[in-house]
Amino acid sequence: MAAPSHRHQSSLEGLVDFSAAAPFFADEQQRTQAVGRFRRIVDYFEAAEQPAPRYGEGYNRPALVRLTFEYACSQTSQDRFLGAFFRSLALGMLDNDSVDLSDESVVADFRSPLFGFAEFLMTDFFLPLRASTNRTPQPSPVYHAAVQQAQTQEDQQRIEHFVGTPERLSALRGSCLTRDRYRCVITRTFDIAEAMPRLRQPPATDDDGNSLDMSNIGGLEVAHILPHALTKEENGELSELKKAAIAILNMFDSGVMHMIEGADMHRPYNAITLSLEMHQRFGQFHIFFEPDADAAPHTYRIDSFVPFSTRFPVTRTLFMHPSIDPPSERLLALHSAIGHILHLSGAGDYIQVILRDMEEGVVRGDGSTQLGDMLRIGLQMRG
Repeated sequence: MAAPSHRHQSSLEGLVDFSAAAPFFADEQQRTQAVGRFRRIVDYFEAAEQPAPRYGEGYNRPALVRLTFEYACSQTSQDRFLGAFFRSLALGMLDNDSVDLSDESVVADFRSPLFGFAEFLMTDFFLPLRASTNRTPQPSPVYHAAVQQAQTQEDQQRIEHFVGTPERLSALRGSCLTRDRYRCVITRTFDIAEAMPRLRQPPATDDDGNSLDMSNIGGLEVAHILPHALTKEENGELSELKKAAIAILNMFDSGVMHMIEGADMHRPYNAITLSLEMHQRFGQFHIFFEPDADAAPHTYRIDSFVPFSTRFPVTRTLFMHPSIDPPSERLLALHSAIGHILHLSGAGDYIQVILRDMEEGVVRGDGSTQLGDMLRIGLQMRG
């Protein structure tokens, strides 16, 4: 057995390079061998893990590793993940020696780096991603235009350099409301701000010419599919924490970062119109969209991991517009994959409790430095 050459380091940042090229397998048999070795190791530790006794008190670290591999969005992404995993264990993917997990010393050698790898994924990706999902700002297209006209030309040029400026968010909100016909894509609730002027000029109808249903009118918001705070710059550049999270995201779906770079983060393909409640739940990765292959294009089965509403599951065909991009199927699939990992590993509930404690200014007296680090990360990502 090829034992690890070192114990787990306190930080894996210098060891785990998710930007590295995918490992080269000479044939499918080699890849099958590497995947088999990965599964034997992870499955052993996952089976030995006890479930958290109560909501939010822990998560299954080996399950988090396994699920991240399984839900990676392509074979290339899975291969890059395998390379990072085996480097973190200082173990060759294709070594001929078997991994003897009946040997307690071997188990002890693997446990520390494997759990450290899981915590690295948690603190450098899943927690920052989830912490950055505070609701998308909702600047009014009308009022922002008036404010912009009050700026000098020099100030307007400076404003244009900021990622996520109110102007871009305002344009995004206007585009999505137009494309989605002023309706929540899940509940079909009609936007109350749009309904009011129509109600003053009866007969009040929606964009399809149907009478407005007064029982289904409410406030709507535009929600980013991938959170806008993930690419929010500080002093003209991204923090190291956000760079790390984006690198892992790009490993998880190879090349996806080009869809959310700079102003592209605020393009209509990365946003949907939702009611206030659905926006909150979508941002918490409780709601997920799965394409319906047997239905019309852009038709999704929408469901929730948490039974907070009797509306789910529901199937919706998204509205199309001739000049506005529809929500990206790729980004919705990525959002769904992350939601499944968080739910199935217990990491979502664990993060939810941490963020709730952060909001309430509570730090548990368990002597955990990790919790303090997580709270710090949450504050950095929301800033």
